[in-house]
Amino acid sequence: MIAKKKYNLEYEIRSSPKILFNFISTPNGLAQWFADDVNVRDDMYTFIWDGEKIRAKLLGIKDNRSVKFKWEDDEPYCYFELEIIQDELTGDVALSITDFTTEDEKVEKQLIWDNQVDNLLNVIGS
Repeated sequence: MIAKKKYNLEYEIRSSPKILFNFISTPNGLAQWFADDVNVRDDMYTFIWDGEKIRAKLLGIKDNRSVKFKWEDDEPYCYFELEIIQDELTGDVALSITDFTTEDEKVEKQLIWDNQVDNLLNVIGS
């Protein structure tokens, strides 16, 4: 089995952290850019793409800062985190994404995130 490695992507987002946090932490917000639909029961999120359901457990949430999930069928040490970073001097806001993948799938995964974040930018109007 090939071990997955952690990687990080960062995207500049023209939005307030509070508005952006709504898009990364609520089922309604996530359904507008990340998945076709999102359902939540307790700490279990069900993400739906083209009728396929994939479940992820909410590992942690920090108000107006970050949200961290673990896919149900992924390696025990793997997770993905969406974190809002705001530059103290300029006030610029960025979305930092931490995820895990194999070397073979890294380019494909980055393209998927690029596409998802493009959707987010369109929804926010950034």
